[in-house]
Amino acid sequence: MNYFKNIFSKEKKQTLDKGLEKSKSSFFNKLSKAVAGKSKVDDDVLDNLEEVLVTSDVGVDTTLKIIERIEERVARDKYLGTEELNLILREEIAGLLSETNTGEDTDFVIPSNTRPYVLMVVGVNGVGKTTTIGKLASQFKKKGLKVVLGAADTFRAAAIDQLQVWADRTQVPIVRQEMGSDPASVAFDTLKSATAQNADVVIIDTAGRLHNKVNLMNELSKIKRVMQKVVNEAPHDVLLVLDGSTGQNAFEQAKQFTKATEVTSLAVTKLDGTAKGGVVIGISDQFQIPVKYIGVGEGIEDLQVFNKHEFVDSFFA
Repeated sequence: MNYFKNIFSKEKKQTLDKGLEKSKSSFFNKLSKAVAGKSKVDDDVLDNLEEVLVTSDVGVDTTLKIIERIEERVARDKYLGTEELNLILREEIAGLLSETNTGEDTDFVIPSNTRPYVLMVVGVNGVGKTTTIGKLASQFKKKGLKVVLGAADTFRAAAIDQLQVWADRTQVPIVRQEMGSDPASVAFDTLKSATAQNADVVIIDTAGRLHNKVNLMNELSKIKRVMQKVVNEAPHDVLLVLDGSTGQNAFEQAKQFTKATEVTSLAVTKLDGTAKGGVVIGISDQFQIPVKYIGVGEGIEDLQVFNKHEFVDSFFA
């Protein structure tokens, strides 16, 4: 039975189902062992379930929250059969995600009253940051929006070149300077250019180094201050990109970046190649920051707007 109304297109839904296949298969294999030989949800089943959730990268704190909620239901309903556990888990996880994610968006949209809408993207090297920016540019352009990219990760020549490749591929303008240039200067020039072109969306790439958090904090703060000289409230969104396949390491990166700057949304990438999809649930809950996008494949269309209903439906289908 489908407990949530499908609001994605059939193709997007199939992509999401396929992207979460490894995570779902691993989770339910563990879950079936946890309840083997049991007909009732008792302390043993809950202990086993706790282990299943933790080893599925949901995270200890979020796992304890889910177990607590199920314990309350067991106490209230007196007898809960293990065959009901799937539905109960589904409901409680959807409830947790509802506390952070509105879950209504299914498409790439920006606020209608903000032009240009400035999106600053942060994250360590290797998480799929540049690829995510390229895919976002493509999706926004498809919606008829005018997009400008800013290559403010001037620490690595490769980062500038990678972004240029995406700019060429999606045929959107890019503002860049030489490697070693001041990132804030690039951001300033990008917003000036975007304003002159009446752009709808500006996406600013930033350096992905964490080895010195103080330097990172200072750099991101400076980029923000300089951008606000051109567009008052920029950036309107600070998107942290995390590699879902790293599991608990993604938690640590989220912790470091939320200390270094104010992160307002998350993108979790590479979910298709891992059994660690549970990390989306834990990160969303622990940091109380909405997951805006998820990556479930290599193609441009495989970057999807995160919708909690569809995610839970695919995970528990």
